[in-house]
Amino acid sequence: MELKAKRADFLATLYWTQGIVERRNTMPILANVLIESYKGNVRLTATDLEVGVRGTLTGEVSQEGTITVNAKKLYEIVREAPEETLQLKRLENDWVEVKSGKSIFKIVGIDAREFPQFPNFEKEKLSTVPCNIMREMIERTLFAVSTDETRYSLNGVYIEHSGSGGIRMVATDGHRLALIERQIGSFGLEKGVILPRKGLTEVKKLLEGGGDGLVAMGFKENMGLVVKDEVELFMRLIDGDFPDYTKVVPKDNSQIVKIEKEDLLHTLRRVSILSSERYKGIKLELSDGKLAISASNPDLGEAVEEIEVDYQGKPLTMGFNARYLLDVLAVLEGAGEVDLAFKDALSPSLLKKGGDDGYLYVVMPMRL
Repeated sequence: MELKAKRADFLATLYWTQGIVERRNTMPILANVLIESYKGNVRLTATDLEVGVRGTLTGEVSQEGTITVNAKKLYEIVREAPEETLQLKRLENDWVEVKSGKSIFKIVGIDAREFPQFPNFEKEKLSTVPCNIMREMIERTLFAVSTDETRYSLNGVYIEHSGSGGIRMVATDGHRLALIERQIGSFGLEKGVILPRKGLTEVKKLLEGGGDGLVAMGFKENMGLVVKDEVELFMRLIDGDFPDYTKVVPKDNSQIVKIEKEDLLHTLRRVSILSSERYKGIKLELSDGKLAISASNPDLGEAVEEIEVDYQGKPLTMGFNARYLLDVLAVLEGAGEVDLAFKDALSPSLLKKGGDDGYLYVVMPMRL
């Protein structure tokens, strides 16, 4: 294998492999990137068996072939290369020589035959969706995914056909639940599937520079595939049953308070400075036209701040984990009002952004 390619192209394609390769792994080859050169193209692939990415760039291929080398080290070498052109050549004993200007690197490689196969998808069966809508759906749910490895089916975002020509995505960790619905087709989903947290984190990165472009998505058996430009990303779906989230969404929360999102966000940030480090407990006291937010910590002190709100119900006092409220306010883009709907001090509360009926957030109160 021998090839020449532009340093910038190589670096941009290698970038997508960095979040996927595992440093600590029982299979050394999973720390490597697979390099394939054929007919003027160079293809780079990385996987940890759960999530995988493959990118293609153009290059001058003087000898076709394949090899795998350490993904992190190759990325660092390419990033620091002095010239705009790189030369890669496979040597004896699976070593790889990388040349750029007067710099010469020789890296130990592993035979490509040991590298896991990339799943085959029929591209025509993929559905295209706008990047910005898909990114918004992921951002507004991913933060609520459980990090508790024992609750396997909650370690991802549930995605299903909503029945009205749209897609619904739901995430929960048992303390809060985020649900978003958008009219973007059905992806050919016959039943709901669970997308893993790591896979969606990589998809979100892939979509960040997408602007108004399109991304293709599809599902096949236990795999999901996302394709944007020259980058393909696959993920193994989580095999488990997602809980019936409809039972968690409150239907009769009649005490509604309307509040400016930015006011609530900044007040929570300030008050939570003196809340307990572990539980981040804060108290919300509602009365006519006012909301008092307070935190008390015997080791640090106490903080209280009042903000004006649109509320005409009976007085109500509740406790919450400030982080659960801050997380959702951080992903609601732009200014405007949010609606908080309560039932009583011990029942789940509901948060919605004014003018957006397709998104809701349920948060459990905490005893202070």
